Formats: sequence, C-alpha cells, structure tokens
Amino acid sequence: MISGPTSPFPVGTLAVRVPQNHSATFRAMATEVNLHVVDGGQGTPVAMAAAEQVFRDVEAACTRFDPASPLMRANGSPDAWHEVPPLLLAAIREAYEAYVETGGLFDPRVLVTLTSLGYDRTLPFETKEVELDGAAQGEVDHPGAGDGHRPGWEPAFDLGRSAVRIGPEPIDLGGIGKGLAVRWAADALRGAGRGLLVEAGGDCAMGGDGPDGDRWLVGVEDPSGGPDPVAVLSVRDLACTTSSTRVRRWRTGGREVHHLIDPRTLEPGGHGLRAVTVVQSDPAKAEVWSKALFLLGEDGIAESAATRGLVALWVDDAGTLGHTAAAEPFIVCRAAV
Repeated sequence: MISGPTSPFPVGTLAVRVPQNHSATFRAMATEVNLHVVDGGQGTPVAMAAAEQVFRDVEAACTRFDPASPLMRANGSPDAWHEVPPLLLAAIREAYEAYVETGGLFDPRVLVTLTSLGYDRTLPFETKEVELDGAAQGEVDHPGAGDGHRPGWEPAFDLGRSAVRIGPEPIDLGGIGKGLAVRWAADALRGAGRGLLVEAGGDCAMGGDGPDGDRWLVGVEDPSGGPDPVAVLSVRDLACTTSSTRVRRWRTGGREVHHLIDPRTLEPGGHGLRAVTVVQSDPAKAEVWSKALFLLGEDGIAESAATRGLVALWVDDAGTLGHTAAAEPFIVCRAAV
C-alpha cells in the first residue's frame, strides 16, 4: 500500500497525472507514446504533430527490426564507412558519448547477443513473458567478453559527409534512441503551452507547469505488477526514466533471460534488481544511467549512484525500495514496507 497522499493517477511503466486536453496517443518504437500540453494555444496541434513526427523519424532511422533501416544497413558491414541520415549520426554520437561517460557500462554492442537469445522481433516481448523453444543459447564469439579484455568501442565519424564507421560489431540503439526521441519531441512542444509531457514506455520528460499549475507527479511502477506505484515523485523541468525487466523477459534454452545485457559479460545483468529509476535534466541521459546502474546489480548500485550524485531509486528482488540521498527531495510518498 501507499503511505502519504492517495495516488490520483493510473499506474503504467511511469504513470503520470496528466491533463485531459491537448493530448495525443500513438504507437511508435514498439511502445505507446503519450503527448500532453497544458493550456496550449492555436499552434499546439502543429507542435504536437511535429513531436509525433520525431518518433516516426527516429524509429525509421534507428530501428533494428527493419533490415532496410539506415542503422541496419550500416550494421551490415560495420567496419566500413556509411553515409547515414543526420538523425542517425546524432544518435550514434550520443551513444558513444554515453559509452565514454559510463566507462563502458552503457555499450550498444549487444545486438548479436540479443538476437542470439531470440530477441529479434518486437513481439511478443512487449506484451508478456514467453518461451522461445527454438532460440539459440547466446553462444556467440565476442573477443574478450567475460574476461575483462573486450576491445573498446571506437566508432569514427565524418560530420561533413554525415558518415559513420561503427565497426567492428553491430549496435542496438533501442534504449537511447527512445530517450533521444523523448528529448527531441519535448523540444518540439516547448512553448506550445504552459506545460508539457512526453511519455514513451518508461521514459518521460516534463516541462513547465503540471495540470494543477504546480509540479508534475510521477508514479514509479511496481515492477512486480502491483496496482500501486512504489513511489510518487514531484518534478518540474526534468526527465524520468525506468529500466525494468518486468515486460521484456522470456525463457530460452530452459533459462529466464531479459533485454538488459551487461556488455562486460554479454549476459543479462542486474543481479538482485528488478527496476531502476533515474531523474535527470535530459531524458536520453536518464535512460543511459538507469540502464548502467541496473547492470551494476544490487551490490553495486547504491555506492555508484551516490558517488555520481544521481537522483536514483531502485527495487530489488525482495521488493524493497532503495534510493540515493539526492532523490529524497523529489519523493512525495513511497510504498509502505
């Protein structure tokens, strides 16, 4: 149960109390996307159309589920130079910056592992736990994986030609691509009203006033599937992202796996954790750090998040909620133990 104020909103991956006017909902990037503008004007519909187009453009350029996408064409021969759309070039550069910032904890070179485990399609992973009887066991040759000697990722960029050399391994931009889409969509909505919300499957950005003229209230989902959030956060002009194994997990070869792959071992990571939530000024960075902290597991997350001064909350396998001191000012209420 929830201690403190009663939750006035439904619970989703990140459930947010939202206004009823100037709203749009659509599917993109294998998730439901919600756009909301508080007290918008005549130009609001145009801004919302532009924000929706951001998701369409990011999906078209960065999806790994379409073999004809610019990303997958580049992945087809990752050690060669490829001229790519500027949006894809920007996404790969952001991914590389995140790789450097996290000391390699965020590393998009997990595509081969994900597909070898059977995650080579959007469905049915987005809807329920499944058993893949015929999936491979993930026995893929990655030099240095698991022994601490995996070569570093060193992509090359030619900004003048909008070209990239990913090499030598293909990459997956799913998580950071969604975070960037949220960032760029929020930019498109900025100024369209008194406040804005962009939410996409656990990643959200909130700007200006909430629907009640104050801060936005964000309910952090219970990763065990309970009806109440594990915590309610009060934020303004910030982004909030949750990385969780609640949905994208499945069984293959007699074992349970999930989509959050530790690049150090190329195995599903996050031992002892069910979910991690990070609040940051930027949704792409919040996405990166929620995943990176998750991969540190129950034993490493508290110290690492505190050392970096991150606003972070997490739920372990026992259902216990933990958080950094930096998160305390944002917590309105939390689940009673």
